[in-house]
Amino acid sequence: MNTILRSSVSLSAAAIVCTSFAADWPQWGGNDSGRNMYSPAKGLPSALGAGKFKPNSEEVDMASTKNVKWIAKLGSQSYGNPVVSQGVVLIGTNNASPRDARFKDDKSLLYAFRESDGAFLWQLTVPKLASGKVNDWEYLGLLASPCVEGDKVYVVTSRCEVLCLDLHGQSNGNQGPFTDEGQYMVGPGKPKADVLPTDADILWKYDMMDELGVFPHNASNCSVIIEGDTIFVCTSNGQDWTHVNIPSPQSPSFIALDKKTGELLGEDNAGIGPKIFHGQWTSPSVGKVNGKSQVFFGGGDGFLYAFGTAPVKEGDTNFLKKTWWFDCVPEEYKKDKSGKPIKYPAAEGPSEVNATPVFYKNRVYVAVGQDPEHGEGVGRLLCIDPTKEGDVTKSALVWDYKGIKRSISTVSIDPENGLLFIADFSGFVHCLDSETGKLHWVHDMQAHMWGSTLVADGKVYVGDEDGDFVVLASSKEKKVLSECNLNAPIYSTPIVANGLLYVGTQTHLYVIGEGATPVSVTPKP
Repeated sequence: MNTILRSSVSLSAAAIVCTSFAADWPQWGGNDSGRNMYSPAKGLPSALGAGKFKPNSEEVDMASTKNVKWIAKLGSQSYGNPVVSQGVVLIGTNNASPRDARFKDDKSLLYAFRESDGAFLWQLTVPKLASGKVNDWEYLGLLASPCVEGDKVYVVTSRCEVLCLDLHGQSNGNQGPFTDEGQYMVGPGKPKADVLPTDADILWKYDMMDELGVFPHNASNCSVIIEGDTIFVCTSNGQDWTHVNIPSPQSPSFIALDKKTGELLGEDNAGIGPKIFHGQWTSPSVGKVNGKSQVFFGGGDGFLYAFGTAPVKEGDTNFLKKTWWFDCVPEEYKKDKSGKPIKYPAAEGPSEVNATPVFYKNRVYVAVGQDPEHGEGVGRLLCIDPTKEGDVTKSALVWDYKGIKRSISTVSIDPENGLLFIADFSGFVHCLDSETGKLHWVHDMQAHMWGSTLVADGKVYVGDEDGDFVVLASSKEKKVLSECNLNAPIYSTPIVANGLLYVGTQTHLYVIGEGATPVSVTPKP
């Protein structure tokens, strides 16, 4: 198995100091295009009780929980993080626990729940690719966090497509111009399904395999980002089943689409394809540097790239031009002491960038790592100055930290104290000074970690593969505030929306608040 994996609310100064900070979390990274996993919310819980399952079921006895408002059943594998916008909660999963009797086989799903009580609203049903696990591994589900802007939802599917959906699903009718949802849900060549009010409404579709010739390695994943009218997307291009051959070396790794139509606006000029180590599953971030926006992308070749956000026409092609690039793999990870090259994916060798780069206070922070199926190995966390141009490998490093192991996790930085938190796959949470890289402490979770830390309200929230959910203090001294087990592995990252904490396990989505009591699902209006 391989996986890696807006509607902004205006905020006044008065709202910031309220006990409950009211703000949606409309995309990976919340309302921050720099993708810092931080929320200014206050009054969040430092402990929770996950409750117990009712006998012979997967339903949690809500009376046995603590600080839990509602819980939604997901499939059996859920890697993407929830987003919350305009009263709707969106999260990806698989179809191991079908909600729709029409679809009982392996499919990828995007669920939409009502924010107030967890009532099921609609689902996007994505059929598996006919090519099988080489491009679309069974039962992985939909891996990407969607991005919501206004009443539009943008998401990358397991079929390596970028879809634009109506946030309201089919409940307000089929909005078009895409009108063939009945065929889409079952896959090509099969009898169409009836389209119901509980189905997703697809507005447009961009198929990256068909349009760009890319070859996703086992899984497609990117949480897209929007800048102006442009969507930026990682194409998931990678190796085939031999783990040697790259079928589409000339296909782009990074593209820009028109958010209104799905039209291709530009592709990267970095030439990453022939140098891909394995696959590409990163998500981009955006920051303003020297008065101009840059979009940051972690390459499958181990480089961090910054591109201009406006495509430039060269010949017959519109390119996203490189502003700068940084080789994140140090020389000692490329060659051993005798000078012999260290072959990927050796534990002591090079890695790609699968984590999301974070832009914070005119710096970019990112770690290197590999597909978790490759196991543990050496890593590196970098802080990079984005104000330079060209190959900045030797000139833009502010600091690095090699005490971290391989990581696919995104950093979270607490602006109240400047502390940076990051998880690594080996199961350690690291706390450093974001300005200097000084290490303050390391916490051993004693299990592998796929997700990222979230920092909010002076607390650090994080989960692990064993299902342990830990709350740490955001401080220079390590302090464990609480620990509980959520009954299933946690591969995703917690989020905060409108004063509530959302934690997705492989099988359930928990919605948590200080003093929260279970709510009953009310009929949909």
